[in-house]
Amino acid sequence: MRCPFCGFSESRVLDSRPAEDGYSIRRRRECAGCGRRFTTYERVDEPPLVVVKKDGRREVFNRNKLVAGLVKACQKRPVSMSALEALVDEVERALRSTAELEVSSRCIGEMVMERLRVLDEVAYVRFASVYREFRDVQEFLQEIQRLSETP
Repeated sequence: MRCPFCGFSESRVLDSRPAEDGYSIRRRRECAGCGRRFTTYERVDEPPLVVVKKDGRREVFNRNKLVAGLVKACQKRPVSMSALEALVDEVERALRSTAELEVSSRCIGEMVMERLRVLDEVAYVRFASVYREFRDVQEFLQEIQRLSETP
């Protein structure tokens, strides 16, 4: 593993522990060249998950894109970044647990909304408004009504 500071190719592992609920290993390393410390993560190399968009385009699943959308929906809400990362981890794990390598964006959106609804209802409505492309206030009101009727 090359040092991100000096590029030296040798480092020693100071600490290893499970991360992301056991789906990766976090390693704390020290560069043998400059002595600085850095963290690396080791994950299983999985085949790419392909998302089929509404218009039929296909693109590789990008968890950062999903996190960015959730951050926007949760702006000024009491939702921690770790909770959003956990939500995305859960969705990605659920998608990869199926044998399918292609998944529709609709399926991903529904999975995210289901989990976001439990996390924060305001963020859920914000996310749903963009995802479902609400065109007017009436659609917002209908979604809020559905939200208040279900436990």
